[in-house]
Amino acid sequence: MLKQLQKKDTFVFNAIKSFKLVKSGENQITVFFPSDSAKVEFDKVSREFFNHFKTKVHNFSIEIVYQRDVENLKIEVMTKRKIFEKFAQKNPLLKDLDDLMRFDLT
Repeated sequence: MLKQLQKKDTFVFNAIKSFKLVKSGENQITVFFPSDSAKVEFDKVSREFFNHFKTKVHNFSIEIVYQRDVENLKIEVMTKRKIFEKFAQKNPLLKDLDDLMRFDLT
């Protein structure tokens, strides 16, 4: 299902790829999420995801508990623009070259 989501909606996939699921009890799963915005994106697909999961394991009495865990799950997404800006801080001539050439860093 996650592979399908990666092809269908990459924005939601990137938001939830840092989630961690842990079995915390016999019928309980704890979902650790890094930010509230990522949880909002996960809520869009959570019903379908957990219905698929419960069907796969043949256990429909599973309870889901959400817990925020910023320290262990923080992942920074490096875009081409952020990478370029990082290098431009080290070498200011890159900024001048970008102004001259107008690089497409989308």
